[in-house]
Amino acid sequence: MDASGPELARLLDGLAAAADPSRLRLLAVCAQGEWTVSELVQVMGQSQPRISRHLKILAEAGLLDRFREGSWVFYRRAQDGEGARLARSICRLLPADDSLLQLDRRRLEVVRAARRRAAEAWFDHRAKAWDEERELDPAGTQAIDAALQKTFEGVSTPSLLDIGTGTGRVLQLLASRIGYGLGVDVAQDMLKIARANLDRREARNCQVRHGDMYQLPLPDASFKAVTFHQVLHFADDPFAALAEARRVLAPEGRIVVVDLARHEREDLRQDRQHRRLGFSDTEMTGWLAELGLAVDEPVRIQGKDLTTVLWSARLDDAQVLPFPPSQSRTEAIA
Repeated sequence: MDASGPELARLLDGLAAAADPSRLRLLAVCAQGEWTVSELVQVMGQSQPRISRHLKILAEAGLLDRFREGSWVFYRRAQDGEGARLARSICRLLPADDSLLQLDRRRLEVVRAARRRAAEAWFDHRAKAWDEERELDPAGTQAIDAALQKTFEGVSTPSLLDIGTGTGRVLQLLASRIGYGLGVDVAQDMLKIARANLDRREARNCQVRHGDMYQLPLPDASFKAVTFHQVLHFADDPFAALAEARRVLAPEGRIVVVDLARHEREDLRQDRQHRRLGFSDTEMTGWLAELGLAVDEPVRIQGKDLTTVLWSARLDDAQVLPFPPSQSRTEAIA
């Protein structure tokens, strides 16, 4: 009888779980973000019961993380532990030119594109009232603005990039504290209003540009600070957006995320197109640390119904790079 230790047994269990063509494909897809079962059904072209069964096997083996938010359940490649290391190793071995994997990537882009088109249309339709829409809990708005301004007090910030700038509110708020500010957004109507707002405030050191937060039209290490203000809960892949922000962050720079703490307001998905019901400290600080950033103590602002958190992280050591600059998301997560 062959005997093996617990570490070897876990490795064998993980390898056995992955030893199926469909499960290997699912592992590759779940390395590209966080997906619901219905989205994975669209990508894989298989039935929901079959996909669910494969996901259960991969999750039980520690290769996938499964987490619930309200009525939605998400799957992503495991982030921590032996299962995560094995999952990353397996993904690195997958042939990039395999026809099925290429088909899955094309289908995945169709899913992403459809979701983004719906979100962009929603944003454009509400552009004029966006600042009110963004203030989900007005009771904490002034405190949130004050916390954001305090983060940049006494700090030399020659350049600031505001991702998902909307109507340019963050640029207006911080214009006097920075040398130069650039806001990027995918919604054209938002940018029209942002330009008018910046002109009205005479914020001549700030401008806005059309751009995708997953593929910023900017060179590596080009900004001393990057902000996300109530943006990441709309993202289908928050870590990918953070990784792209990290790419353009200059040495000794700072990323500041202002977003909702984890909550149970399921109505925000349907009414306001929220992809995520906020974030936990563990989740957000884990992502920032994975990107080689030193994370500060989060600042929590309690509103009437919701809690907003300001997460700030610094790039203390320019030599600490989790992956080379300009590396693609697909390569970085493999």
